[in-house]
Amino acid sequence: MNETICALATAPGGAIGIIRISGTQSLEILSRIFSKDVTDVPPNTIHYGHVADIDEVLVSVFKAPHSYTGEDSAEISCHGSRYILNKVLELLIANGCRQAQPGEFTQRAFLNGKLDLSQAEAVADLIASSNRATHQMAMSQLRGDFSSELSRLRDQLLKLTSLLELELDFSDHEDLEFADRSELTSIAKEIDKRITHLAHSFETGQALKQGIPVAIVGKTNVGKSTLLNRLLHEDRAIVSDVHGTTRDTIEDTIDINDVTFRFIDTAGIRQTTDKVEQIGIERTFASIQKARIIIWMIDKEPSQEELIKISNITENKRLIVVRNKIDKVENKPFALVKIPLIEISAKHGDHLADLEQAIFQAADIPTLSDTDIIVTNVRHYDALCRAGHSLTRVLEGLQTGLSGDLLSEDLRQVLDTLAEITGGQITTHEVLGNIFKNFCVGK
Repeated sequence: MNETICALATAPGGAIGIIRISGTQSLEILSRIFSKDVTDVPPNTIHYGHVADIDEVLVSVFKAPHSYTGEDSAEISCHGSRYILNKVLELLIANGCRQAQPGEFTQRAFLNGKLDLSQAEAVADLIASSNRATHQMAMSQLRGDFSSELSRLRDQLLKLTSLLELELDFSDHEDLEFADRSELTSIAKEIDKRITHLAHSFETGQALKQGIPVAIVGKTNVGKSTLLNRLLHEDRAIVSDVHGTTRDTIEDTIDINDVTFRFIDTAGIRQTTDKVEQIGIERTFASIQKARIIIWMIDKEPSQEELIKISNITENKRLIVVRNKIDKVENKPFALVKIPLIEISAKHGDHLADLEQAIFQAADIPTLSDTDIIVTNVRHYDALCRAGHSLTRVLEGLQTGLSGDLLSEDLRQVLDTLAEITGGQITTHEVLGNIFKNFCVGK
């Protein structure tokens, strides 16, 4: 924290490149290589000048504590040449800066109290956001909506814990209770309900963040690869009249109504003696297990045996039956009993909009508002689950008449576990290192 760090904050190759500096010596080091002394300039100002004889630049100056990191910091806007950017970084390092580690600027913002830990993690999610849903979730967390919700829960718990611990100071009076047990039970149930709701939102959060997995399955040569290519608007999978062309799973993503779907084209299901194709078929069934939505492709009316089979392997999955090749004259229309059927021509793109809408509806994604809190982080989910287990012990203890000191201990465990999410209980550098190691350099 005593060192001054620097890093390129923009991707190389653009018209403009930005180099960030942060630390107690930021302005002094910058003044050594810049054509103007910026140590005494007003904060939040921009200055034109030259860095040695390398480039003409604009320098933005920020002073502690009113900066992203909470430290004195600056940003140098240069031309985007790799040579120029590298030479400016070399000058900064030669004059006392150190190359920043991944996520070190945001880590310093956390350590200096500019962000709590969940907000710091949201920075990485915001950079990685690829559609409206993931952007919305990251912005909500960065604004502190999740932190505020946890703060409200902790305030309620802290009040109850304080009353229980106050009873311990009057342990000589066995019948004295400051915390009404019925009120405590009611509040604990409400908190438990909210924690459970937040934990359950993790499944939706992960689906939106990683992409909702959709497996395209069916017999060989029904048009699975053609459908994938049509959905992706590119020739991603090999298409051939030869049976068993697709021998492995092929994955790619598209956005439908601002939600990312991860499509998996699978090997055709059939009896075969080809060992490589058999491996592909085994992976098809593995993809079915992982998928949230199954597109079962057919090109003719299935037998009753096939209907039973597909119903069994897609149990607890959202199933969409797609009849392909309706452009062929010999393919007469038919209907399936109790199973919705969408008819398309993957070759010509007929009715693909209907299929995309059916896929989106099958995902059953709740409509997100700006105030909705969706958990997307595994660390947060784990902490919520542990807090829920501790709160369950509290409720069981209240039901069995457990003593106030033991109830207080379990409530304290809930408080500490929730504090892990925002950083109140993070004490080791190893934990912080694991959190920030996947950030990009310069952020």
